[in-house]
Amino acid sequence: MDNFIVSARKYRPSTFNSVVGQSALTITLKNAIKSNHLAHAYLFCGPRGVGKTTCARIFAKTINCQNLTSEYEACNECESCVSFNDQRSYNIHELDAASNNGVDDIRSLIDQVRIPPQIGKYSVYIIDEVHMLSQGAFNAFLKTLEEPPAHAIFILATTEKHKIIPTILSRCQIYDFNRITVADTVKHLQMVAEKEGVTVDANGLSVVAQKSDGGMRDALSIFDQLVSFCGNNITYQGVIDNLNVLDYEYYFRLVEGFLKGEVSQSLLIFNEVLNKGFDAHHFITGLSSHLRDVLVSKDPQTIELLEVGAGIGERYKTQAQGCTPEFLFQALKIANDCDIDYRLSKNKRLLVELALIRLCQLTDEKKKSINDDERPAPIQKISVDVPNTSISTTPAATTPLTTTPIPTPTVTVGQPAKATATAEPRPSFQRPGSISITAPVVVNATQTSETSEVKVETKVIQNKSFTEDELEMAWRRFADTIPEQTRLTSFILSNRPNLLSEKAFEITVNNNSQEKEFNRLKQDIVLFLRNQLQNSSIAMNIKMVEETERTRGTSPEDRFRLMTEQNPALAKLRDGLNLEID
Repeated sequence: MDNFIVSARKYRPSTFNSVVGQSALTITLKNAIKSNHLAHAYLFCGPRGVGKTTCARIFAKTINCQNLTSEYEACNECESCVSFNDQRSYNIHELDAASNNGVDDIRSLIDQVRIPPQIGKYSVYIIDEVHMLSQGAFNAFLKTLEEPPAHAIFILATTEKHKIIPTILSRCQIYDFNRITVADTVKHLQMVAEKEGVTVDANGLSVVAQKSDGGMRDALSIFDQLVSFCGNNITYQGVIDNLNVLDYEYYFRLVEGFLKGEVSQSLLIFNEVLNKGFDAHHFITGLSSHLRDVLVSKDPQTIELLEVGAGIGERYKTQAQGCTPEFLFQALKIANDCDIDYRLSKNKRLLVELALIRLCQLTDEKKKSINDDERPAPIQKISVDVPNTSISTTPAATTPLTTTPIPTPTVTVGQPAKATATAEPRPSFQRPGSISITAPVVVNATQTSETSEVKVETKVIQNKSFTEDELEMAWRRFADTIPEQTRLTSFILSNRPNLLSEKAFEITVNNNSQEKEFNRLKQDIVLFLRNQLQNSSIAMNIKMVEETERTRGTSPEDRFRLMTEQNPALAKLRDGLNLEID
């Protein structure tokens, strides 16, 4: 019986061209060999199982090869290549820094570096997991790493680059290895399966690739495990059962239930998942991933972010057509919040079930009509049959929201015929964060008989003159009408409007934020002041004056002066109490 060799070792790359998913790095290393621009120290960093140590060995083997091919690959025939393949080469030295991390180990390495190679040009020292070296070992290694002998080349490999001190990083050429994509992993596994005579489902290989999380070594180990479980015919269901992975079908059924608002069906699916031994936290994280995949399937530009098999990808596209982006955004937020709160929850199952109920209610909320608070008031019409009517109207406080002076039109109608007077008040609804004010219209109607004259009189607002104190009092009354006390309210109370003329006033702001806020409330402010001061010609001007370092002042006197400019009452208070500025 032959000794079994795991696939991760049996199909380990031996040339640059056979390395999976790192084409940019392998091309760079081959070009360095081609141009004979070899550095004395390299740092290979990246996740586990992506080929760092493998590339270090291939690089060390290639630079010592005596008969390079036309593609600058090792020939595997010369004495140096044969000795390397037989693991008896004296030119390549590997050191595990996880177990040899002391100063004495580095000193032994430094003594070994002085010995030139017997065969080949270079002595290559591969130090794996270099971040495990102690601080003293790093310091002892600095000088040799910076100025090694001409025949010595160091290749450091690590999964945690952030733990290496900057003085080591500055002495190395750094190569960052990427995670191997799902597509590259599936392609490599299919090649291994063909060589091993194993029939495998493509969707099952996609699950294996996702489970490996970008590491080829993990993917090959899972492949061997599946061969032991399923034999030479690996099916999708066999992969799901052996790896204890939640099937896509559960999540597709759940999203369909969310769209239909089927709360009971969603809870039953969740109970089925728990009965099969899956963790509720694993379930909710898988649901978040599924919703994310549905979202990226809606747009052809983001469909490439979907890392699943072709058959499953079509199902994602179909389901994405029935989901609106708003539904997916809110569903992702609910699932993510449940994931965050899971660890702190005392009743974890109830937490997940509440999240499922909220997801089922998303479509119900979209079907509901607008809330009563947001619905405009219905338009009321008043019809009066008048045989001979004389109507004289003067606009009252129900003027449109505008900043320009409003003219006073007078309409006189006298027709010995049937006339209809229709009053259509504007719908009154409130914007978020604004004040909506509608002044009442007083209508007096007198009718003695069908042929009598009907007089409609409105309450007339005269363009009365007003003083600056009256303007300030009305200005403060407007601040009191704001429902929530904010910084804007404080600014209104502390800032005094400046009267420019009989019809216009001005306020000063200090920044763009205040200017933007006042522009948003400008119509409401003007309408309120017109009603309060009985003047329909009031106009408001906003002036921005940025504070400079000179005007801000740093002394108490300067700060008090600025305060009195905004609120002159402070000066009166100081004089009345005979206070001193400290």
